[in-house]
Amino acid sequence: MQAPSSPTLFSQVQISLGERSYPILIGDSVLGEPSSYSDLPRAAQALIVTNTTVKPLYADALQSALRHHFRQIHVLTLPDGEAYKNWEQLNLIFDALLQNTSDRKTVLFALGGGVIGDMTGFAAACYMRGVPFVQVPTTLLAQVDSSVGGKTAINHPMGKNMIGAFYQPLRVVCDLATLKTLPGREMAAGLAEVIKYGPIYDMEFFDWIEAHVDALLEHDAAALAHAVQRSCQIKAEVVGQDERESGLRAILNFGHTFGHAIEAGLGYGQWLHGEAVGCGMVMAATLSQRLGLVDGAFVARLRQLLKRAGLPVVGPVLSQSDNAARYMELMRVDKKAEAGEIRFVVLQKPGKAVVQPAPDAMVAEVIDACCQP
Repeated sequence: MQAPSSPTLFSQVQISLGERSYPILIGDSVLGEPSSYSDLPRAAQALIVTNTTVKPLYADALQSALRHHFRQIHVLTLPDGEAYKNWEQLNLIFDALLQNTSDRKTVLFALGGGVIGDMTGFAAACYMRGVPFVQVPTTLLAQVDSSVGGKTAINHPMGKNMIGAFYQPLRVVCDLATLKTLPGREMAAGLAEVIKYGPIYDMEFFDWIEAHVDALLEHDAAALAHAVQRSCQIKAEVVGQDERESGLRAILNFGHTFGHAIEAGLGYGQWLHGEAVGCGMVMAATLSQRLGLVDGAFVARLRQLLKRAGLPVVGPVLSQSDNAARYMELMRVDKKAEAGEIRFVVLQKPGKAVVQPAPDAMVAEVIDACCQP
């Protein structure tokens, strides 16, 4: 699979969900284009929800693009970071909507990364029992994963994304130009979610990522355009078959069961979500090997790619007394758990994932092995 010879200046991926279908617009400098929003429903008001990092970079451009579509455009700026994905910040969105006497036609715009997208979507799902919203993701992780598919949530101290709703946006506008301002650590975190799609769904794409990971880290426009487009295509195919994660969609959580435990155990924001997922993928692949599903060579290959992407591949110690027990305690809160039994996304083979339980003793061995330098 070859990357395009020049950047894809505009492409569109469709999420097919009947009446809830919507487009993902992918292009260069599309955030500030009025045409990206011209066919949205008309309303008296719009509320842009963003954060302290993104607002000075892109809020003016989005306001300008929306100026002829809404009579009033309000901007709410929240703190930046996973530590603020909570009830307190969510209530600030409701406060802004109520203070502005926003009605059911008010459109919310999520301008930022995964935290802003998740919280804005959850607020849209709840306010007046549902108002329209648009995702305008500005990080690689949000563009290839969290902005697509309608999962919205906030964190709880006992578990990540445990309080939320499935609520689809009107559209997703992925502006590749915003990736130029991403710090290296954020870029690497986003690559974890790109890499994920290979082992679970498309090994040809995995081969391509191996060949182009350096170009992606260097913000090569053509490589990024292809990575975002293919990632969105895969997620659209999966979500279109299983919107509410009753079966197939759970494979998109490869590495996330371990990763969410890392985030909650360390404290939200200590590791970026993509860093925790990257390390979690090593653990999940190692568990797949212990289950006799994939060989050690593939686990080593995945670990090496994650290292090249700048991601951690050794798990943190969450408890000095019994590290494996602490991981297990946190993972029992995972949304895939059933009747207290932890279920993992494992690789049936490279390119195909399944969800199944594993013996606690085996999982503990994997945790101990993967937390050793």
